[in-house]
Amino acid sequence: MRVLFFGDIVGRPGRGGVASVIRDWSKRFQPDIVIANGENAAGGIGITPSIARDILGLGVRVLTLGNHAWQKREVYEYLDSEPCILRPANMPPGVPGRGVGEYSAGRQPLAVLNLCGRVFVGEYDDPFRCVDQLLQQVQARCVLVDFHAETSSEKQAFAWYVDGRVSAVVGTHTHVQTADERVLPGGTAYITDVGMCGPQDSVIGMDKDIVLRKFTTQMPARFEVANSEPVVCAVVLEIEDESGRAVSIERLQWRG
Repeated sequence: MRVLFFGDIVGRPGRGGVASVIRDWSKRFQPDIVIANGENAAGGIGITPSIARDILGLGVRVLTLGNHAWQKREVYEYLDSEPCILRPANMPPGVPGRGVGEYSAGRQPLAVLNLCGRVFVGEYDDPFRCVDQLLQQVQARCVLVDFHAETSSEKQAFAWYVDGRVSAVVGTHTHVQTADERVLPGGTAYITDVGMCGPQDSVIGMDKDIVLRKFTTQMPARFEVANSEPVVCAVVLEIEDESGRAVSIERLQWRG
């Protein structure tokens, strides 16, 4: 099984960047399934049903979210009705949507789990305990986790915790692609952060002048998505169908 995973899509530049490369990369890498994190797709914070449909229409099969999942109220009902969009699973019972899904991907199904870290992110349920519960429920041998977290230490700790029990742990949220991709001894592919799909002349996707003004004056500021050519960051994963063990993970980056 081959999986193409796009990092956090940030605003219109990010959506345009993914649209620019997805056909070429799909032809080049022949993925069985394409996944993207879309939690910053609507103006840099949250996602709307219409934007989600647009991204899925590009050929993305599954959209994962993160700590900004609830930013746009109009997406709440959509999260309940659309099985191809996932919000973090480690949330209290009764919130809209689902945090895990199983999808056809070549000869075997792929289970996708969406989890949020807790360090500097928010008051989420324990992702370590939550993943134990979720892995008892899924039927698929091949399992990918989008671990949406702030600190490298929490992401690395989580990956070691599930090594050999999931096919891949791909980190999202910090928007800067890391160069630590590897397959852990138990067969779990890992990268601390896939990076973002968004404006490259920015501060993690936001207008750099506004961010600099915030840092230098400490005055309140409303951040806006930067307007520049995009960078697109992704990874390609190769997973053994029968064992669910990862064979390889490769970083991708394209600059418009």
